[in-house]
Amino acid sequence: MNPLSLVAGYTKLLQEERLAMVDLGAKPDCALIQNGFRQDTTHLEGRRILDRASRSSLSLSDCADVSYAETEPMLPGEEEEVEEEELEEQTGGGGLGSALPKESPLAMALQILVPFLLAGFGTVSAGMVLDIVQHWEAFQYITEIFILVPALLGLKGNLEMTLASRLSTAVNVGKMDSPIEKWNLIIGNLALKQVQATVVGFLAAVAAVVLGWIPEGKFQMSHAVLLCSSSVATAFIASLLQGIIMVGVIVGSKKTGINPDNVATPIAASFGDLITLAILAWISQGLYNCLDPYPYVSSLVCAFFMSLTPLWIIISSKHPASRTLLYSGWEPVITAMVISSIGGLILDKTVSDPNLAGIVVYTPVINGIGGNLVAIQSSRFSTHLHFHCAPGEVPDEAKGCYYPCRTFFGTGANHRSAQVLLLLVIPGHLIFLYTIHLMKSGHTTLTPIFMSVYLAAALLQVLLLLCISDWMVHSMWRSGKDPDSFSIPYLTALGDLLGTALLALSFHFLWLIGNQDSDVGD
Repeated sequence: MNPLSLVAGYTKLLQEERLAMVDLGAKPDCALIQNGFRQDTTHLEGRRILDRASRSSLSLSDCADVSYAETEPMLPGEEEEVEEEELEEQTGGGGLGSALPKESPLAMALQILVPFLLAGFGTVSAGMVLDIVQHWEAFQYITEIFILVPALLGLKGNLEMTLASRLSTAVNVGKMDSPIEKWNLIIGNLALKQVQATVVGFLAAVAAVVLGWIPEGKFQMSHAVLLCSSSVATAFIASLLQGIIMVGVIVGSKKTGINPDNVATPIAASFGDLITLAILAWISQGLYNCLDPYPYVSSLVCAFFMSLTPLWIIISSKHPASRTLLYSGWEPVITAMVISSIGGLILDKTVSDPNLAGIVVYTPVINGIGGNLVAIQSSRFSTHLHFHCAPGEVPDEAKGCYYPCRTFFGTGANHRSAQVLLLLVIPGHLIFLYTIHLMKSGHTTLTPIFMSVYLAAALLQVLLLLCISDWMVHSMWRSGKDPDSFSIPYLTALGDLLGTALLALSFHFLWLIGNQDSDVGD
């Protein structure tokens, strides 16, 4: 069939729909949208309209002229017209929330436990890799690479976990039931992620230059280009690999009946830290070896990956959801990168002290575990709001001033998940600490005082993150922002900053009280 005739037919369909809505006194489908939400249609009517638009989509770009709100639930049905009474009957008359399966704390803990342990061992491996590569020439002579570490590892929170949360919500509300819509979402989001990874990788290198060299009055152009090339190449390659893995996890969870909110975000981070650190170390050392004989290699590498950005922009702009985030989704990603870079500056200054060398192996562990746990909670909050509440409205228990007890002992649907996640902190970290000890890695002996101080820092980090998550997600939803796209970057970046800062304070405290042990593992 002629593509022009398809487009013409689709345009005619939209015009007929608008005329029919005008006859009924309704607003047109392309009503004013603020912050990604439809303000002039009811929650139920918006679902029916988007449902028809979803089933009418013909290709990745056919919906290009249709207003699309990623936060609007979309439940594809079998019939072309879905009556309001039938839709209410499908949802039990109580909105979308009744479609969510009930989870016991035990079932929730079992679903979370395996990916949590898998992600934890991934962060342990990353910490052991970082403990080894800190002695490489590139890391010793260009110590600003350490500033890149939290920012690049934070990409899993900025991009992979955000993608996991968006696709998990899409699965739970039925957006991925249609094969066409499923692949539209996947391809558009993967392309968007590559654009963001390339830009954030470049900005992370700029931040490393500013935070690392400018205060000291030192600047070398060759080292700055090496930082940019290493950061951009690492972000691009690691993001592409993890994005493909993430899509497989989401699709597999849907087919096996597992709630992707419980497993997708930790699996997104399971090998993310290890892959990212390994790529960063390999590329940085390789480019460092080429500085003298082939000084132009770093510039060529950076130019190659940056030149691919227009291609990813074109692909991501074909789907309305990713096109919207292509313009509006930069605020959380860039802000989170800056926050993580501040944590990287703390790490750089701490590692420079020979007496505190042991902090390196534990930094990816405490940062990764905190980010993984709060990402699960944020994803669950977001899915709950998409099911139960119209955009801009929050449940009764979330109204009024926030208080910390609400997160763990309130009447909301996710206070039990907060309890489960908090209970996983100490046993999980004990397992990971003893794994590092058995592998004879690190520069610190596991004394009782060290373990007590470390576990106290880890528990305080997760406690603060879970409280911040409760407040942040509901505040974003109330203000008209989709928490799937905005909350996780901020939360994982705060996890990096809190984890690195608390760990540095812990090592300083241990040094002051006489627990000085920095030669283990040498």
